[in-house]
Amino acid sequence: MSSTHFDIAIAGAGAAGLQLALALRSDPFFAEKSILILEKDSKEANDRTWCFWEKGEGRWDDLLRHSWAFGDFFSKTKSIKLDLQPYRYKMLQAIDFYAFAKRELAAAPNFIWRNDEVLSVENGSPVRIAGQSGSYSADYVFDSRIPEGFFQKNDKYTRLLQHFKGWYVLTPDDRFDPARFTMMDYRLRWQDTTSFTYVLPLSRREALVEFTLFSPELLADGEYDTMLRRYFDEILKISEFEIVEEEQGVIPMSDFPFEKYSEGRHIRIGTAGGWVKPSSGYSFKNCERNARRIVENLKAGRPANEGVLSPRFRFYDSLFLDVLYRRNDLGPDLFETMYFKNDIQKILAFLDDDTSIGEDLRIITGFPQLPFLRSLVNRFTR
Repeated sequence: MSSTHFDIAIAGAGAAGLQLALALRSDPFFAEKSILILEKDSKEANDRTWCFWEKGEGRWDDLLRHSWAFGDFFSKTKSIKLDLQPYRYKMLQAIDFYAFAKRELAAAPNFIWRNDEVLSVENGSPVRIAGQSGSYSADYVFDSRIPEGFFQKNDKYTRLLQHFKGWYVLTPDDRFDPARFTMMDYRLRWQDTTSFTYVLPLSRREALVEFTLFSPELLADGEYDTMLRRYFDEILKISEFEIVEEEQGVIPMSDFPFEKYSEGRHIRIGTAGGWVKPSSGYSFKNCERNARRIVENLKAGRPANEGVLSPRFRFYDSLFLDVLYRRNDLGPDLFETMYFKNDIQKILAFLDDDTSIGEDLRIITGFPQLPFLRSLVNRFTR
């Protein structure tokens, strides 16, 4: 086994690792720093789709598969049309992001990419990494591996799962409106869970249709397919279509203190650093923002992850997760309340942790109070 030292090492080349690498790549301050990326996979497959919103033009616009300024929200009994402007809801396929990142990093002589699986990281000076194929050390290690403590589940923290299956479909005739997307549709649910379908039309004959649950337990694989077929039959009224690609995944939704597993110069990032929005599962823009914060912190000599997470919004997320965990059946009504009592622009800002306390209170006080009061009591007594 070989041993090589670097200024910075990044364990994992997913959204967080590559966003951080690209942020370092674009800042001249790090041009002379040696930076190692360790990733066990080739990153040549389209293994996921990221969706996010932002105002106007953004850094990733040239890579987008599609974007929308208009959408729809459907509750069990009513609907609302969404005009997101000045925001746009944007869709990015992982394979396009991976290819772009790999090209950018390959052109930088101070970056080294090694296909190796990280087995362990030991904090120290330097931080030491044991890989499947080699050993390494670095002044800083940014680690996207989820800590083992998360999987033990013998603690006081709430754990939900965002689990989903989606079909990219083609229809023989025009059945979709590529100018509008469906953000959430609760007209078809799995039993009494917080479950919904969203639809991302790419053209008049092509769309991604995905059935999603925010719940503690996964479904059997065939049950996702059953719900998707029912959605096509009962809601979309589409009987003829070709499934050209499938995607399936699980995202942890938890108030688990991932950030406490950062130690010294061994810093957890991505899901492992609490970068996934606990109440929604969105992560891509968080990765971009947090990568920039880390870069600025390193340049200023501050702790690398200072200011990355907001205690206030983590508190809100914790209460919301507790409500969904205890009363998963309430989810559709809670989201209906949020969307029908607030402008979509304010909702998107709130989900971006970008609202004032006064704005937060206007959104929060619109929800039924008793479930949240119970969760508040539970939080301080558990």
